[in-house]
Amino acid sequence: MGGGGLRWLALALAALLAGCSLMPERVPLGATQGEIESRLGRPTAMHALPEGTRLQYSRQPAGQQVYNLDLGTDGRLQQVEQVMDAGWLQRVEVDRWTREDALLHLGRPALVERVARWDGDIWTYRFQEVTVSRQVHLHLDRAGVVRRVMFTDEPQPDDLMDLPH
Repeated sequence: MGGGGLRWLALALAALLAGCSLMPERVPLGATQGEIESRLGRPTAMHALPEGTRLQYSRQPAGQQVYNLDLGTDGRLQQVEQVMDAGWLQRVEVDRWTREDALLHLGRPALVERVARWDGDIWTYRFQEVTVSRQVHLHLDRAGVVRRVMFTDEPQPDDLMDLPH
């Protein structure tokens, strides 16, 4: 392998290793907040939990993942959970969850909309289900209570071309 090939291989390996360091699911249990932040950067949100702290790393609006890294009262990582998953999203409790619950568990939405047929906000999150890009829509009433959850396929650029002009 020539000098150019070795240089390309070294750059590819460096990129692969850098990518691995940005993967929350690879942070070892027991890591401290400082170790986590040195590996992943600052979290997109932090939440106080009854038994510790949640560091949230969201890839919304462009990405399809939200990682919750829960630290115990000792400041060490106890659990890592990627919540943008169809099975996990079934846990959203209609008429019980509030805006604060959505932020705690799911983070900031990819999109907030208002439509004529709903008197409140619709929070949309992106996620991947097997190989299909999907969306979950939380309909929050004016008081900030989730009143409806809807799942749809995410519109693809080709779908938009088919719309009448």
